[in-house]
Amino acid sequence: MQQQAPRAAAIELSSVRRVYGFDSSATVALSGADLRIEPGRFVSLIGPSGCGKSTVLRLVSGLEEPDAGSVLVHGMTPAEACAAKLIGFVPQTPALLPWLSVLRNVTLPQKINPRAGRRRAAGSASPDMRELLRKAGLGEAMDKLPAQLSGGMQQRAAIVRAFGLRPEVLLMDEPFSALDEFTRESLQDQLLDLWDELKTTVLFVTHSVSEAVRLSDTVVVMAPKPGRVVDVVDIDLPRPRGERLFEERDFHAYEDLIRDRLRSAWRSTDAATVGGTNR
Repeated sequence: MQQQAPRAAAIELSSVRRVYGFDSSATVALSGADLRIEPGRFVSLIGPSGCGKSTVLRLVSGLEEPDAGSVLVHGMTPAEACAAKLIGFVPQTPALLPWLSVLRNVTLPQKINPRAGRRRAAGSASPDMRELLRKAGLGEAMDKLPAQLSGGMQQRAAIVRAFGLRPEVLLMDEPFSALDEFTRESLQDQLLDLWDELKTTVLFVTHSVSEAVRLSDTVVVMAPKPGRVVDVVDIDLPRPRGERLFEERDFHAYEDLIRDRLRSAWRSTDAATVGGTNR
């Protein structure tokens, strides 16, 4: 019986190095970064500022190229994956067009790329954007302009817009960082509901340990100077993950574990700097 070839990872970084600047002023943003993310997984990057989290997103999105090593998205270069409309992006700010209604904002990408929403599975129809908006709690806001919405509602619309094209890979750069805790938790619920339905591969950047544990299948711990992956923690908690999760002992155990890994990474970074080994 002929063996099937292993399927390509959704995202794969191999020995990636990225440097900004030149000579004595050069900053090594990433060095020897290796990461493999399987399709359909929700993966969070966590670490202090300057550890290369946003650099990873820029490399995966094709906005930048590595100085060494390789980055692949479903076996393609990021540029090829972008051309094939495989990648979606949710930034820190919603970036909605102020003169369009919420519904027109979230359906605009489908109108620009009418075939992209049907790409994920042969013969599948693009999702009903009105239904996605209702699931995101925006059913009464479809005809409103962005300025008429709260910051949390605008960010919900941005997330629905990104899911609307059903990208194979969705990159999220601290999308909830500017929101209050209550709104943040509400949007986490909405995000998990959409992800559970569409099973897009998500690479999510956050500074919040509890957010990373609640959302993720896997948490990737990074350290700076130079930016690198120092640990990968699989989160073995049942789904769906509602508000009661915050009361669970296992949830807090994972929080403690990741905080400990972050502290260990900082200690090793400080020791390398004091010892003169940082480059």
